[in-house]
Amino acid sequence: MSEKKSLLDGWNSIPNIITYVRIVMMFAFLYFAVVGGSYGHTDTRSRWIAAILFIVAASTDKLDGYLARRYNQVTELGKLIDPIADKLLICGAFIVLSIQGEIWWWVTILFLVREIGITVMRFFVIDTGGSVIAASSAGKLKTLTQCIGLGMVLLPLWVFLGETSTWWTYYKWISIAIVLLALFFCLYSGAEYLINTFGRPRTKENKTDQEK
Repeated sequence: MSEKKSLLDGWNSIPNIITYVRIVMMFAFLYFAVVGGSYGHTDTRSRWIAAILFIVAASTDKLDGYLARRYNQVTELGKLIDPIADKLLICGAFIVLSIQGEIWWWVTILFLVREIGITVMRFFVIDTGGSVIAASSAGKLKTLTQCIGLGMVLLPLWVFLGETSTWWTYYKWISIAIVLLALFFCLYSGAEYLINTFGRPRTKENKTDQEK
């Protein structure tokens, strides 16, 4: 019988270090997003920094997991903090943008209920000996569209397009439309996860990637 791994085993591995950096970037992003104000009207430079930090952090979402699997450095700590870092980045962005009046609160609340609910449920399933359901196509599309939509909302392109221009108005509505598309995939994949988890017998087989 193999010895149970400690939570801190491999804490200094490259994949985990990348995750730490993403968490630091997440806090920095939240700071600059708040300082920048709605659409960056308070401090445009801070808004640009926030947008860039979000895009870089979101783009490296899969990097730490890929490196961990590629070089056999999967750790218990990594499995714990990687999805938490992802949720904090996305949920933090939604909350800040709703506070600043850029995304409707009902959209943010639905995202938060789904993300927090599924995350808590997944830990419950693991704790009770069930299997982790792999991310579905809808779940992957949710992750992709919400990152693109939030990234577009965060970019203060009114600086180039003109704050009162038709192009800026179109851009804002397109970015919101992508966020709403992400919400559809969010709710659909959440329902799919519930059906796949509770609609079939639990086994300990096929413990695959975490559902995003």
